[in-house]
Amino acid sequence: MITVRPAAARGHANLGWLDTRYSFSFANYYDLKHMGFRDLRVINEDVVQAETGFGLHPHHNMEIITYIVDGELSHRDSMGREATLKQHDVQRMSAGAGILHSEYNNSQQPVHLLQIWILPEAEGLKPSYEDLTVPAAEKRNALRLLASREGGDNSVKINQDVSVYASLLDPDRNLELPLGPGRHAWVQVVRGDLDVNGTRLVKGDGAAISDEGRVKIANVGRNGEAELLLFDLA
Repeated sequence: MITVRPAAARGHANLGWLDTRYSFSFANYYDLKHMGFRDLRVINEDVVQAETGFGLHPHHNMEIITYIVDGELSHRDSMGREATLKQHDVQRMSAGAGILHSEYNNSQQPVHLLQIWILPEAEGLKPSYEDLTVPAAEKRNALRLLASREGGDNSVKINQDVSVYASLLDPDRNLELPLGPGRHAWVQVVRGDLDVNGTRLVKGDGAAISDEGRVKIANVGRNGEAELLLFDLA
């Protein structure tokens, strides 16, 4: 079974400095039908304008993954940590017992990113961060593991039974991920046109997949490569 979350149906807010679309309920956007999927709680597609950003703000008990699509974003937190994330960079923040951080676009160009929240398997964990750079070549026509419970295969480690993959898929190429018994999947299209288990998805679409033995993905667009994230969920 596959259930599509159309891009155009997502929540939307434009604050001038921030243009954001919500796959699930977030901030002032609330929809009881879209509160998350399994342990996946948030997928926000953000475009942050030049020389603007999120001021210092708190997080608790959430695994937060930042995936940079284009541009760069500078991070600072209450642990004294600073980092600048660029295209093909991934950051995992385990907010745990509580942390303050800010995210700012110090460049002269907008930054395009996906911010993902995953519910942790336990509360009150020690806050921590981990950054990872994944070259485009490692995602080309492959499912590159970005985040996992064990942190294997050069992925960041998250405190939940979830595996997160990314791919850059050339035209007429396809991928497949087997799903174990009782497993579910979510596909998020960053750009391009895909066929997922026989269903057409376009840029910004998401799809929840349950009661399927595998996820089959094909790039069916005519305008070059497609980019996607794939979540394997308990």
